[in-house]
Amino acid sequence: MRKAGVLPEQGTPPPPNPACVVLADQPCEHALADRELNGLLYDYEQNVRSGFTAIIDTLKTLSDCQHTMNFVEEAQRIAVERLGYELPVELLEDSWIAGLDLRALHAWCTFQAIRICVERAPVDQRPLQERSLLDVDFIQSCGYHTLDISPCADGRLQGLVPFIFRLAPNDAVAVKAYAGAMFDIEDDILDWTQRELHRLSGGIPGGEEANYLKIAVYHYSTSNPNHEGCAAHGSSDRVAVESALARLNELRAAIDNTFGLGAAPDILLIGVDTDIDAIRVHLPDAKGDISPHRYVESFQIYHDTIGMTAEQARAHIDTAITEAEHAEGWARGAGQTPEGIRCLILHLLEANLSQIEYVIEHHEGRYQVIGHNERFICVGEAMSELQLRNKFYFAHLDTVEEGANDMDVGIRIFTGLNLRHGLGVPVLIHFHYSSRVPGARERAITRCMRVKDAVQARYPQLQKNHRLFCQMAISDIHGSERCTFVEDEPETIGH
Repeated sequence: MRKAGVLPEQGTPPPPNPACVVLADQPCEHALADRELNGLLYDYEQNVRSGFTAIIDTLKTLSDCQHTMNFVEEAQRIAVERLGYELPVELLEDSWIAGLDLRALHAWCTFQAIRICVERAPVDQRPLQERSLLDVDFIQSCGYHTLDISPCADGRLQGLVPFIFRLAPNDAVAVKAYAGAMFDIEDDILDWTQRELHRLSGGIPGGEEANYLKIAVYHYSTSNPNHEGCAAHGSSDRVAVESALARLNELRAAIDNTFGLGAAPDILLIGVDTDIDAIRVHLPDAKGDISPHRYVESFQIYHDTIGMTAEQARAHIDTAITEAEHAEGWARGAGQTPEGIRCLILHLLEANLSQIEYVIEHHEGRYQVIGHNERFICVGEAMSELQLRNKFYFAHLDTVEEGANDMDVGIRIFTGLNLRHGLGVPVLIHFHYSSRVPGARERAITRCMRVKDAVQARYPQLQKNHRLFCQMAISDIHGSERCTFVEDEPETIGH
């Protein structure tokens, strides 16, 4: 096992990954880990991160040479060489008078990096989709036509689907993040109703007899639990668990009360240790009820089964679930977990073993930065083309008023990441539209503009002091248009 990384906030090495405490002559190579997929994911991670990591160093170089006679030409040469694109001339040519507007350049480059990542996504993600086993067919084999996932909006969970869960991006998986995983119940009732109508009308092939599964995902930090847990819950693991579970139960009750007893979807609660990407799956009992104390942890499974054959390890996972099903005390449930969701849990635990090994192999056992390191805030609707840990903070919203808490948490995070260092806050406002619906594109643009105006109005001091940079983008859910910027002119960014 590689040496653990260093926690910048503590200056001391973190504890090793708890999953891989083995004998000196035994490597951290699990029989169920997909090392080829891990290699592909690492290549994808490097490709995406490279477009963002070069921005700061490039701008520092431009800052040093901004008063030279041929600065504009030299700046474009450096930008093309290091970033792969030219910079807007309007932000370069008057630097000799008042200096470079480095905040605007930083925001412009951040948005450009987003666009490039989205454009490259079909090529970068194709191998990942081909190798992922948890696809539409598998989801339906477990008895579900839809997995509706609401993780916390924290940037450390932005790689949840392709990395931590190893789910192939597909139409059966919907992701809407909220601060503290506190999803909007009314919105979720509408989502459930729409998908059920789609299913009943035959719009989901193979899903006629399937059910809907709502998953809430909270997170915690085992290295620094009192400071690097969920900011929306004051880094309290107990509050994070209880709040997410309460929201799931409220959704079930709301749908049963509205549409009749038994109409409610199945629910599942999952925790993520964002230091090592291990998961904690809370097992529903025979009635679908979940206890905060009845769960199985993937890091313990990895630790207990390393050195076993694939067949032995799978048998151990099944045994671990069985033991949790029969737990007593506060963890006691009313019967065993239903077969369909149990099968899904088995595969999620197995798939996550690959991610644990991924962190061991490529990130020295624990992530070097266990806290926040996001590059921008995305508000509105997230893009499946850009899913990577700590790449952005996401606030799902229809109006700023509804998502005020999520936005405020994001601004607090970026106060430490950017504002204290003199940089601004890049905010991508993104919504989808359907090209099958007449006028939908124009309405999506209007929606972007309305949210942009509301974001700027909510943070007037940031806007006034040139610290808030908003870019609007739209994507077609049924066509090829992806992340088209509504405003391309650099002088409009932030205004």
